[in-house]
Amino acid sequence: MNIKFLSIIFVFIFIISCSLPQVNVAQATETPIPAVTPTDTAPPPLPAPELGQTENPLILALPPAATSQAQIDAAQVIATQFTERTGHVVVTVIPDSYTALVEALERGNAHIVLLDPYSYQLAYQKNLVKAAYAVLKDGRATYGSQFIASRKGGFTSYFDTVTEKNTADASQALAQFSDKKPCWSDETSPSGYVIPLGFLNKNQISTMPAAFVQGQPTVVRSVYADGICDFGATYIDARKFPSLEDEYPDLLEQVMVVWQIPEIIPYSILAFATAMPQEMRNLFTNTIPAILQTDSGNAAFKSAFDIDEVLPVNDAYYEDFREFVDESLVELATLVK
Repeated sequence: MNIKFLSIIFVFIFIISCSLPQVNVAQATETPIPAVTPTDTAPPPLPAPELGQTENPLILALPPAATSQAQIDAAQVIATQFTERTGHVVVTVIPDSYTALVEALERGNAHIVLLDPYSYQLAYQKNLVKAAYAVLKDGRATYGSQFIASRKGGFTSYFDTVTEKNTADASQALAQFSDKKPCWSDETSPSGYVIPLGFLNKNQISTMPAAFVQGQPTVVRSVYADGICDFGATYIDARKFPSLEDEYPDLLEQVMVVWQIPEIIPYSILAFATAMPQEMRNLFTNTIPAILQTDSGNAAFKSAFDIDEVLPVNDAYYEDFREFVDESLVELATLVK
Protein backbone atom coordinates (compact mmCIF):
# COMPACT_ATOMS: atom_id res chain seq x y z
CA MET A 1 0.00 0.00 0.00
CA ASN A 2 1.21 3.58 -0.70
CA ILE A 3 2.88 5.16 2.34
CA LYS A 4 1.30 8.49 1.50
CA PHE A 5 -2.18 6.94 1.53
CA LEU A 6 -1.61 5.37 4.98
CA SER A 7 -0.53 8.69 6.39
CA ILE A 8 -3.74 10.32 5.22
CA ILE A 9 -5.90 7.62 6.94
CA PHE A 10 -4.01 7.99 10.23
CA VAL A 11 -4.48 11.77 10.24
CA PHE A 12 -8.23 11.31 9.54
CA ILE A 13 -8.71 8.91 12.52
CA PHE A 14 -6.80 11.26 14.85
CA ILE A 15 -8.98 14.24 13.91
CA ILE A 16 -12.22 12.25 14.56
CA SER A 17 -11.07 10.96 17.98
CA CYS A 18 -10.19 14.47 19.13
CA SER A 19 -13.62 15.77 18.22
CA LEU A 20 -15.60 13.12 20.27
CA PRO A 21 -16.88 14.18 23.82
CA GLN A 22 -14.76 12.92 26.74
CA VAL A 23 -16.59 10.57 29.25
CA ASN A 24 -15.62 10.57 32.94
CA VAL A 25 -15.89 6.82 33.78
CA ALA A 26 -15.81 7.27 37.52
CA GLN A 27 -18.58 9.85 37.41
CA ALA A 28 -20.69 7.69 35.15
CA THR A 29 -20.55 4.65 37.42
CA GLU A 30 -21.25 6.60 40.65
CA THR A 31 -24.26 8.53 39.40
CA PRO A 32 -27.29 7.08 41.30
CA ILE A 33 -30.18 5.63 39.39
CA PRO A 34 -33.34 7.58 40.14
CA ALA A 35 -35.83 5.63 42.33
CA VAL A 36 -38.97 4.48 40.64
CA THR A 37 -42.08 5.50 42.55
CA PRO A 38 -44.76 2.79 42.30
CA THR A 39 -48.06 3.99 41.06
CA ASP A 40 -50.09 1.03 42.49
CA THR A 41 -50.38 0.60 46.33
CA ALA A 42 -52.20 -2.15 48.33
CA PRO A 43 -55.51 -1.03 49.86
CA PRO A 44 -55.56 -0.71 53.69
CA PRO A 45 -56.98 -3.75 55.55
CA LEU A 46 -60.65 -3.61 56.39
CA PRO A 47 -61.46 -3.14 60.11
CA ALA A 48 -62.59 -6.27 61.99
CA PRO A 49 -66.37 -6.59 62.33
CA GLU A 50 -67.70 -5.27 65.62
CA LEU A 51 -68.19 -7.92 68.31
CA GLY A 52 -71.79 -9.03 68.45
CA GLN A 53 -72.48 -8.54 64.75
CA THR A 54 -73.37 -11.38 62.37
CA GLU A 55 -69.81 -11.53 61.01
CA ASN A 56 -68.34 -11.62 64.57
CA PRO A 57 -70.98 -13.09 66.90
CA LEU A 58 -70.77 -13.57 70.63
CA ILE A 59 -70.31 -17.23 71.55
CA LEU A 60 -72.28 -18.95 74.29
CA ALA A 61 -70.37 -22.07 75.38
CA LEU A 62 -72.21 -25.04 76.81
CA PRO A 63 -70.56 -27.17 79.52
CA PRO A 64 -68.26 -29.84 78.04
CA ALA A 65 -70.59 -32.57 79.32
CA ALA A 66 -73.48 -31.20 77.25
CA THR A 67 -74.13 -33.91 74.70
CA SER A 68 -77.89 -34.34 74.47
CA GLN A 69 -80.02 -32.73 71.79
CA ALA A 70 -82.24 -31.31 74.55
CA GLN A 71 -79.28 -29.37 75.96
CA ILE A 72 -78.27 -28.11 72.53
CA ASP A 73 -81.83 -26.98 71.79
CA ALA A 74 -82.09 -25.28 75.18
CA ALA A 75 -78.86 -23.38 74.62
CA GLN A 76 -80.21 -22.17 71.29
CA VAL A 77 -83.30 -20.82 73.09
CA ILE A 78 -81.01 -18.86 75.44
CA ALA A 79 -78.91 -17.57 72.54
CA THR A 80 -82.04 -16.44 70.69
CA GLN A 81 -83.35 -14.60 73.74
CA PHE A 82 -79.98 -12.93 74.24
CA THR A 83 -80.02 -11.76 70.62
CA GLU A 84 -83.60 -10.48 70.79
CA ARG A 85 -83.12 -8.66 74.10
CA THR A 86 -79.66 -7.13 73.52
CA GLY A 87 -79.43 -6.70 69.76
CA HIS A 88 -76.14 -8.63 69.74
CA VAL A 89 -75.92 -11.84 67.74
CA VAL A 90 -75.19 -14.90 69.92
CA VAL A 91 -74.34 -18.41 68.72
CA THR A 92 -73.57 -21.61 70.66
CA VAL A 93 -70.67 -24.08 70.81
CA ILE A 94 -69.86 -27.22 72.82
CA PRO A 95 -66.18 -27.43 73.90
CA ASP A 96 -64.55 -30.84 74.29
CA SER A 97 -63.29 -30.10 77.81
CA TYR A 98 -62.82 -27.29 80.30
CA THR A 99 -59.22 -27.06 79.12
CA ALA A 100 -60.52 -26.50 75.60
CA LEU A 101 -63.00 -23.94 76.94
CA VAL A 102 -60.22 -21.90 78.58
CA GLU A 103 -58.23 -22.12 75.34
CA ALA A 104 -61.30 -20.89 73.43
CA LEU A 105 -61.49 -17.89 75.76
CA GLU A 106 -57.83 -17.16 74.99
CA ARG A 107 -58.51 -17.23 71.24
CA GLY A 108 -61.65 -15.11 71.50
CA ASN A 109 -63.87 -18.05 70.61
CA ALA A 110 -66.00 -18.01 73.78
CA HIS A 111 -67.65 -15.09 75.55
CA ILE A 112 -70.48 -16.33 77.80
CA VAL A 113 -69.37 -19.34 79.83
CA LEU A 114 -70.29 -21.55 82.76
CA LEU A 115 -67.09 -22.64 84.51
CA ASP A 116 -66.32 -25.16 87.22
CA PRO A 117 -64.21 -23.79 90.12
CA TYR A 118 -60.83 -24.79 88.72
CA SER A 119 -61.41 -23.64 85.15
CA TYR A 120 -62.71 -20.33 86.55
CA GLN A 121 -59.53 -19.99 88.60
CA LEU A 122 -57.34 -20.70 85.58
CA ALA A 123 -59.26 -18.30 83.32
CA TYR A 124 -59.21 -15.64 86.03
CA GLN A 125 -55.43 -15.95 86.45
CA LYS A 126 -55.08 -15.40 82.72
CA ASN A 127 -57.37 -12.34 82.92
CA LEU A 128 -59.83 -13.96 80.53
CA VAL A 129 -63.09 -13.71 82.49
CA LYS A 130 -65.11 -11.67 84.94
CA ALA A 131 -67.47 -13.52 87.29
CA ALA A 132 -71.09 -12.40 87.02
CA TYR A 133 -73.25 -15.00 88.78
CA ALA A 134 -72.75 -17.85 91.23
CA VAL A 135 -74.93 -20.88 90.54
CA LEU A 136 -76.91 -21.82 93.65
CA LYS A 137 -77.47 -25.37 94.88
CA ASP A 138 -80.15 -25.66 97.55
CA GLY A 139 -79.93 -21.90 97.98
CA ARG A 140 -76.15 -21.87 98.54
CA ALA A 141 -73.42 -20.55 96.27
CA THR A 142 -70.56 -22.29 98.09
CA TYR A 143 -69.96 -25.25 100.38
CA GLY A 144 -67.42 -26.24 103.01
CA SER A 145 -65.22 -29.12 104.01
CA GLN A 146 -64.23 -30.86 107.23
CA PHE A 147 -61.31 -32.65 108.80
CA ILE A 148 -62.28 -35.94 110.44
CA ALA A 149 -60.45 -38.41 112.69
CA SER A 150 -61.16 -41.47 114.78
CA ARG A 151 -61.71 -40.92 118.46
CA LYS A 152 -59.40 -43.87 119.05
CA GLY A 153 -56.53 -41.89 117.50
CA GLY A 154 -56.19 -39.56 120.46
CA PHE A 155 -57.10 -36.40 118.54
CA THR A 156 -59.00 -33.44 119.97
CA SER A 157 -62.10 -32.04 118.30
CA TYR A 158 -62.31 -28.28 117.94
CA PHE A 159 -65.82 -28.33 116.50
CA ASP A 160 -68.97 -27.85 118.58
CA THR A 161 -71.68 -30.16 117.21
CA VAL A 162 -74.41 -28.20 119.01
CA THR A 163 -73.59 -24.74 117.67
CA GLU A 164 -71.93 -26.21 114.55
CA LYS A 165 -69.05 -23.81 114.94
CA ASN A 166 -65.30 -24.19 115.35
CA THR A 167 -63.92 -23.54 118.83
CA ALA A 168 -60.35 -22.72 117.76
CA ASP A 169 -58.58 -21.34 114.74
CA ALA A 170 -57.03 -23.55 112.08
CA SER A 171 -53.46 -23.22 113.35
CA GLN A 172 -54.38 -24.69 116.74
CA ALA A 173 -56.87 -27.32 115.57
CA LEU A 174 -54.77 -28.69 112.71
CA ALA A 175 -51.38 -28.70 114.46
CA GLN A 176 -52.19 -32.16 115.85
CA PHE A 177 -52.01 -33.56 112.29
CA SER A 178 -48.30 -32.81 112.01
CA ASP A 179 -46.42 -35.93 110.83
CA LYS A 180 -49.69 -37.87 110.61
CA LYS A 181 -51.01 -39.69 107.56
CA PRO A 182 -54.01 -38.23 105.71
CA CYS A 183 -56.58 -40.00 103.56
CA TRP A 184 -57.62 -37.88 100.59
CA SER A 185 -60.49 -38.57 98.23
CA ASP A 186 -58.77 -38.07 94.86
CA GLU A 187 -56.25 -35.77 93.20
CA THR A 188 -58.80 -33.21 92.00
CA SER A 189 -61.42 -33.06 94.77
CA PRO A 190 -61.79 -29.52 96.17
CA SER A 191 -63.32 -30.60 99.48
CA GLY A 192 -61.55 -33.95 99.82
CA TYR A 193 -58.03 -32.85 98.94
CA VAL A 194 -57.08 -29.48 97.43
CA ILE A 195 -58.65 -27.00 99.86
CA PRO A 196 -57.84 -29.04 103.03
CA LEU A 197 -54.26 -29.37 101.81
CA GLY A 198 -54.22 -25.61 101.28
CA PHE A 199 -55.22 -25.08 104.91
CA LEU A 200 -52.49 -27.44 106.14
CA ASN A 201 -49.87 -25.69 103.99
CA LYS A 202 -51.08 -22.25 105.01
CA ASN A 203 -50.48 -23.22 108.64
CA GLN A 204 -47.14 -24.90 107.85
CA ILE A 205 -48.28 -28.37 108.91
CA SER A 206 -46.34 -31.17 107.25
CA THR A 207 -47.86 -34.64 107.06
CA MET A 208 -46.79 -38.10 106.03
CA PRO A 209 -47.40 -39.21 102.42
CA ALA A 210 -51.14 -39.42 101.82
CA ALA A 211 -53.38 -42.27 100.72
CA PHE A 212 -55.78 -41.45 97.87
CA VAL A 213 -58.70 -43.79 98.48
CA GLN A 214 -61.05 -42.70 95.65
CA GLY A 215 -64.27 -41.36 97.08
CA GLN A 216 -65.28 -39.40 100.14
CA PRO A 217 -67.36 -42.19 101.70
CA THR A 218 -64.19 -44.28 101.37
CA VAL A 219 -62.29 -41.62 103.30
CA VAL A 220 -64.81 -42.00 106.13
CA ARG A 221 -64.52 -45.80 106.01
CA SER A 222 -60.72 -45.58 106.08
CA VAL A 223 -60.70 -43.31 109.13
CA TYR A 224 -63.23 -45.56 110.89
CA ALA A 225 -61.25 -48.71 110.09
CA ASP A 226 -58.11 -47.37 111.80
CA GLY A 227 -54.67 -48.32 110.55
CA ILE A 228 -55.14 -46.98 107.01
CA CYS A 229 -54.66 -43.30 107.84
CA ASP A 230 -54.78 -41.00 110.86
CA PHE A 231 -57.19 -38.38 109.54
CA GLY A 232 -59.03 -37.35 106.42
CA ALA A 233 -61.12 -34.63 104.80
CA THR A 234 -64.58 -34.69 103.24
CA TYR A 235 -67.46 -32.44 102.31
CA ILE A 236 -69.91 -31.60 105.14
CA ASP A 237 -71.12 -34.11 106.33
CA ALA A 238 -70.00 -37.18 104.41
CA ARG A 239 -70.30 -39.27 107.59
CA LYS A 240 -74.07 -39.25 107.02
CA PHE A 241 -73.86 -40.84 103.58
CA PRO A 242 -76.79 -43.34 103.63
CA SER A 243 -74.83 -46.53 103.05
CA LEU A 244 -72.30 -45.59 105.74
CA GLU A 245 -74.92 -45.28 108.43
CA ASP A 246 -76.21 -48.72 107.50
CA GLU A 247 -72.71 -50.25 107.56
CA TYR A 248 -71.51 -48.62 110.76
CA PRO A 249 -74.29 -47.78 113.26
CA ASP A 250 -71.76 -46.19 115.65
CA LEU A 251 -70.00 -44.18 112.95
CA LEU A 252 -70.96 -40.72 114.20
CA GLU A 253 -69.64 -41.55 117.65
CA GLN A 254 -66.40 -43.11 116.45
CA VAL A 255 -65.50 -40.67 113.66
CA MET A 256 -65.49 -37.08 114.86
CA VAL A 257 -65.28 -33.74 113.09
CA VAL A 258 -62.03 -32.13 114.20
CA TRP A 259 -62.45 -28.78 112.42
CA GLN A 260 -64.63 -27.39 109.64
CA ILE A 261 -63.39 -25.37 106.70
CA PRO A 262 -65.71 -22.40 105.99
CA GLU A 263 -67.98 -22.49 102.94
CA ILE A 264 -65.55 -21.12 100.37
CA ILE A 265 -65.77 -23.78 97.64
CA PRO A 266 -67.97 -22.64 94.72
CA TYR A 267 -70.31 -24.75 92.65
CA SER A 268 -70.33 -23.25 89.14
CA ILE A 269 -69.63 -19.70 88.01
CA LEU A 270 -71.38 -17.91 85.16
CA ALA A 271 -68.85 -15.51 83.69
CA PHE A 272 -68.22 -13.20 80.73
CA ALA A 273 -65.04 -12.88 78.71
CA THR A 274 -62.93 -9.80 79.37
CA ALA A 275 -62.85 -9.45 75.57
CA MET A 276 -66.41 -8.12 75.85
CA PRO A 277 -66.51 -4.37 76.52
CA GLN A 278 -67.67 -3.45 80.02
CA GLU A 279 -70.88 -1.88 78.73
CA MET A 280 -71.70 -5.08 76.84
CA ARG A 281 -70.97 -7.23 79.91
CA ASN A 282 -73.29 -5.05 81.98
CA LEU A 283 -76.02 -5.41 79.39
CA PHE A 284 -75.83 -9.21 79.40
CA THR A 285 -75.53 -9.34 83.19
CA ASN A 286 -78.81 -7.44 83.47
CA THR A 287 -80.46 -9.58 80.80
CA ILE A 288 -79.93 -12.96 82.48
CA PRO A 289 -82.44 -12.41 85.34
CA ALA A 290 -85.03 -11.28 82.81
CA ILE A 291 -84.59 -14.50 80.83
CA LEU A 292 -84.72 -16.62 83.99
CA GLN A 293 -88.04 -15.03 84.92
CA THR A 294 -89.70 -16.39 81.79
CA ASP A 295 -90.94 -20.00 81.73
CA SER A 296 -89.10 -20.82 78.52
CA GLY A 297 -85.90 -19.11 79.64
CA ASN A 298 -85.93 -20.75 83.06
CA ALA A 299 -86.49 -24.18 81.53
CA ALA A 300 -83.71 -23.55 78.99
CA PHE A 301 -81.15 -22.58 81.65
CA LYS A 302 -82.11 -25.66 83.67
CA SER A 303 -81.76 -27.99 80.70
CA ALA A 304 -78.61 -26.49 79.16
CA PHE A 305 -76.66 -25.52 82.30
CA ASP A 306 -78.47 -27.15 85.26
CA ILE A 307 -79.16 -23.67 86.61
CA ASP A 308 -82.22 -23.05 88.77
CA GLU A 309 -81.12 -19.95 90.61
CA VAL A 310 -78.18 -17.54 90.52
CA LEU A 311 -76.61 -14.98 92.82
CA PRO A 312 -74.94 -11.80 91.49
CA VAL A 313 -71.23 -11.87 92.41
CA ASN A 314 -67.91 -10.43 91.36
CA ASP A 315 -64.43 -11.92 91.38
CA ALA A 316 -63.76 -10.81 94.96
CA TYR A 317 -66.43 -13.28 96.09
CA TYR A 318 -64.03 -16.15 95.29
CA GLU A 319 -60.89 -14.66 96.81
CA ASP A 320 -60.65 -17.19 99.68
CA PHE A 321 -61.11 -20.12 97.32
CA ARG A 322 -58.37 -18.82 95.03
CA GLU A 323 -56.04 -18.30 98.00
CA PHE A 324 -56.28 -21.86 99.29
CA VAL A 325 -56.04 -23.45 95.86
CA ASP A 326 -52.79 -21.52 95.50
CA GLU A 327 -51.68 -22.58 99.00
CA SER A 328 -52.22 -26.24 98.11
CA LEU A 329 -49.34 -25.97 95.60
CA VAL A 330 -51.21 -28.37 93.32
CA GLU A 331 -50.55 -27.37 89.72
CA LEU A 332 -53.75 -25.72 88.54
CA ALA A 333 -53.52 -26.99 84.97
CA THR A 334 -53.70 -30.58 86.25
CA LEU A 335 -56.99 -29.82 88.00
CA VAL A 336 -58.73 -28.54 84.86
CA LYS A 337 -60.15 -31.42 82.86
